[in-house]
Amino acid sequence: MAQESPKNAAAEIPVTSNGQLEDSHEYSFNRNLKCSLPVGLELSETKITSHGFDGAKEGVVEAGQFPSSSTSPKSSIISPSSAAAGRLAGQGCDLIIPTGGRAQQKSGPVVLADEVKNPAMEKLELVRKWSLNTYKCTRQIISEKLGRGSRTVDLELEAQIDILKDNKKKYENILRLAQTLSTQLFQMVHTQRQLGDAFADLSLKSLELHEEFGYNADTQKLLAKNGETLLGAINFFIASVNTLVNKTIEDTLLTVKQYESARIEYDAYRTDLEELNLGPRDANTLPRIEQSQQLFQVHKEKYDKMRNDVSIKLKFLEENKVKVLHNQLVLFHNAIAAYFAGNQKQLEQTLKQFHIKLKTPGADAPSWLEEQ
Repeated sequence: MAQESPKNAAAEIPVTSNGQLEDSHEYSFNRNLKCSLPVGLELSETKITSHGFDGAKEGVVEAGQFPSSSTSPKSSIISPSSAAAGRLAGQGCDLIIPTGGRAQQKSGPVVLADEVKNPAMEKLELVRKWSLNTYKCTRQIISEKLGRGSRTVDLELEAQIDILKDNKKKYENILRLAQTLSTQLFQMVHTQRQLGDAFADLSLKSLELHEEFGYNADTQKLLAKNGETLLGAINFFIASVNTLVNKTIEDTLLTVKQYESARIEYDAYRTDLEELNLGPRDANTLPRIEQSQQLFQVHKEKYDKMRNDVSIKLKFLEENKVKVLHNQLVLFHNAIAAYFAGNQKQLEQTLKQFHIKLKTPGADAPSWLEEQ
């Protein structure tokens, strides 16, 4: 009679409703399990974890070692497996199996990492936008020079800008001539001072011409002193005009350059929008027209803002220019007239009127307490 296979014997193990084995078939199950193993292999521990549909029961069937000799196996014991839970935790499993409960999933904060911005892509996008804007502006400038493109012109503002640029050239010429006059006057004053010292020396050594040399020495020293006073007035005039030309007017012209750049960008995007509006309108061109409309609006606002800034700066510049030049021209006229009229008192009064302090030749610089 053929021996019954272990598989069939194990398949006939009756199981009760609570998942426990019946005591009557316990020995038969262990015997058949031993027979199914190869010869010489000892079964040290066998664990069977059963989960019901409700997950309320978990047990482990443990069996002792089965020696090769015929000995009765130990009785099976059903107990929770803490060792299995420890091994699962050591392997980094995502399940936590408590001693007497069901398998639970680890709970913890879920962190959604933000999308990392790529600096290289950002720089590439900036370069692309700059290249596109430069291309449009260059095309607009070439079109204007060739007489093919149209440009936005504010007649009143353009006239004021042209007058300002022309006045700047004229003021620069006055400034250059005043600097030349100051240099020549300085050389003349220096020569007069040396000549006065020479006359004074000869008046002491030539007794027969003592009075004549003395008169000329006093005259040259007086002229040198008045020349130094006039030189101080001219240098003050030069400093004020230089501030007006190279700082105040230059700052306004810098704003004018920004305004002209904004005007070119505005006309470039306006021309681009007009060309798109003249073309066909379909699913491909409508997004481009909408994007061009948005860019045109942005540059239009920038152009309007810069035009307003230029108008305000031109107004304030005109007021400041009139005030500064009025005072400086009065100073220059009074100083020159008093010097050549020989009116030393009037010359000194002119410098006091404009709060001009002359530096004595060879005098030490004032201390910081005197400056305060």
